[in-house]
Amino acid sequence: MKKVLLMTAAVFMLVNLTIAAGGAQESGADNGQEEKKLVVYSPNSEGLLNAVEKPFEEKYGIEVEIISAGTGECLKRIESEKNDPQGDVMYGGSYATLLAQRDLWADYVSKNDSQLVKAYRNDSGYVTKNTLDGSVLVINKTKLAEKLPGVTITGYEDIIKYGSQLEGQIVSGDPAKSSSSFAHLTNMLIDFGGYESDAAWAKVTDIFRNLKVLGSSSAVWKGVRDGEYTIGLSYEDPCLTLINDGADVEVIYMEEGVVFLPAGSAIIKGAKHPEAARLFMDFITSKEVQDVYGMTLTNRPVYEGVQTADYMKPLDQINVKVEDTMYISANKQAIVDRYIEMFTSLD
Repeated sequence: MKKVLLMTAAVFMLVNLTIAAGGAQESGADNGQEEKKLVVYSPNSEGLLNAVEKPFEEKYGIEVEIISAGTGECLKRIESEKNDPQGDVMYGGSYATLLAQRDLWADYVSKNDSQLVKAYRNDSGYVTKNTLDGSVLVINKTKLAEKLPGVTITGYEDIIKYGSQLEGQIVSGDPAKSSSSFAHLTNMLIDFGGYESDAAWAKVTDIFRNLKVLGSSSAVWKGVRDGEYTIGLSYEDPCLTLINDGADVEVIYMEEGVVFLPAGSAIIKGAKHPEAARLFMDFITSKEVQDVYGMTLTNRPVYEGVQTADYMKPLDQINVKVEDTMYISANKQAIVDRYIEMFTSLD
């Protein structure tokens, strides 16, 4: 999911990384071999990037160049470069978003695909699922105790129930602009009856009537962390990081149901370093990297049987719901349009 659309084209950041072990060969112009280099476009967090950059360089002797920006900006750049691709791989971003951009990606299925959890295998032939992130509520424990002594928040219904008592204190990003906030919107619809259910949309209306919508999804968890707000509709990755950092917050997995969405990665069509790109897709789905995801990061792995750290609530203790990614890929704009119509009509 995560991953949040916060950056603009003006803030593309180019980070050149040197090889930590071995030596990179010069471009194949002279020897007929592919240049030992890989250009990666990514909206991923620093933790996810650090988990693969140096280890990949050290394992294969391939220089990695990272271009870091929001998902939308990465896609705009890839689209603008279609006739002369400058990148090789898109590492991260909403699976449904990447799935809809079929003309940007080369066909490839990782050699590790059969080892992934069945629901998260590559069924498209071009987008690889490599991590999971779920929608959650993040609560400032001190603020909640002050505002609602003795109350325990368990899910979306409590936002409806206690919303009037927490006016201006329950926050969300904008589903029309933020991928993680859109994920919460579709999570609500799934929990209450379906994407096109009028009853589900009535519940969504009741929830958003009690929300303050902020300009970015990161402002949600930061505001709860800092005590500016009591409850935030956020996603698991940054919220678990807050807990690991000692923040006065609690993460709630909605009792109505939690959708865990896969992040996607893909090889850019016409990539100048296709062999390195294929190695990278195999690498991020390998057990060695998925073990790192599960035990040291705040993103859930997709490799079958990989353990997760103690700070991650086991999936079998969460009411997990499943999203219809093909439906979302085809109907996202219609859902956004209905949300905008609903939100602008609120009293």
